Amino acid sequence: MKRPGILLILMFLLTACSPSVIASEVASKATPTPTFAATRLGSAERDISYCTLDAMQKMDVYYPSSGGPWPVFLYVHGGSWRELDKAEGEGWRYLNDSGILVVSLNYRLAATNVKFPAMIEDLKCAVRHLRANASYYNLDPNHIAVLGASAGGHLVALLGVADEAAGWETSEYPDQSSRVQGVVDISGPTDLTLEMPNGIAMAIYYAFTKLPGTDAEVLVAASPVTYVTPDDPPFLILQGDKDPYIPVNQAEALHTRLTEAGVSSTLVVVKNGDHGLQGADASPTQEEISEIILEFLKEVLLIP
Repeated sequence: MKRPGILLILMFLLTACSPSVIASEVASKATPTPTFAATRLGSAERDISYCTLDAMQKMDVYYPSSGGPWPVFLYVHGGSWRELDKAEGEGWRYLNDSGILVVSLNYRLAATNVKFPAMIEDLKCAVRHLRANASYYNLDPNHIAVLGASAGGHLVALLGVADEAAGWETSEYPDQSSRVQGVVDISGPTDLTLEMPNGIAMAIYYAFTKLPGTDAEVLVAASPVTYVTPDDPPFLILQGDKDPYIPVNQAEALHTRLTEAGVSSTLVVVKNGDHGLQGADASPTQEEISEIILEFLKEVLLIP
């Protein structure tokens, strides 16, 4: 079966480091109800407010056509922390066929008045919102997996390893946990204190106010490798060895830290793969990568 989700993401990754900022249209706020309405089976709800601090805090939800409560696949788009949109998450809708609820997030994008940690605070608020409204979405709050590519890969890795001590549980649903049960990181930076190419270095400077390659406090705080502990969820890390933006040592740094802590981590380095894991004679192929991701999701979400 063709897996369109990864293919769409790879196309978006090719423009993930462009300097333009895409404005997002937002719709009216949806009010959660205490029970799931069966009329939503097989449907999509778009532009749901998951928190109320900012108009960017919206998500799209794609429902399976039967069953539930469903495990959750949460998609976080890339775009240098400053562009692109949750709409690309529709490419993962085929996961509904496996009994998985698909959720795609927008989050506050880096701008003159928005810098890190706004983005990770939003991801954590979204997970807490989902758990607080589990009956509305007919979801299983104990089985949530996340996937992101490029800047989205960085953010989902950070979500996977950073607990309450990081100080990012700052808004609504304080009685809920933002922990997840599995993380797929595609081409995401994991240690911002290491040197990186100019293409990504300027994006990091814009979002985090410091250039990578120093031990500046904000770069240490923004690096997933900083927070690894033995209780972290399983990780699947995918990285191209010909990526012009994110060096392979970024993926290796996180994989090494996780395995040393005893956390389950699988690192797949795509030979001849660029930032979108594509390239002449790239191995594994796009179809093989899609299958690797699907098998990982099934394992961490306990789907037969």
